Amino acid sequence: MLRIETSGRGFYEFSMNIRDFARDARMTQGLLTVFCRHTSASLLIQENADPTVLRDLEAVFARLAPEAAAYAHDTEGPDDMPAHIRAALTQTQLSIPLIGGALALGTWQGVFLFEHRRSAHRREITLHLIGE
Repeated sequence: MLRIETSGRGFYEFSMNIRDFARDARMTQGLLTVFCRHTSASLLIQENADPTVLRDLEAVFARLAPEAAAYAHDTEGPDDMPAHIRAALTQTQLSIPLIGGALALGTWQGVFLFEHRRSAHRREITLHLIGE
């Protein structure tokens, strides 16, 4: 299990953590499953070279799931239901091939936890690698 400490809404790259996990497994071929154990955070494979990509993504999601809307679910505050919507529109599970002992991510691809809540959280990511 991987734990990621967030400081609030935003993107948290953890590509090196999963590369280390795959390397330590000493497999050459396989499939890595990355699973986020939360309903108000999600996972993305996205560009990790130009930070404006992530800023633009955050701006789009702010328009798609605004805090100011009249949601029935507001038990945990005004950012909770928008967080659930953002998680529903993205992914909580990723599958990444392992080829030749390395994850088959593209040159500019990074793996990110997408924190949807404004406050800090400790997020748990489960990693599972099958192969040979």
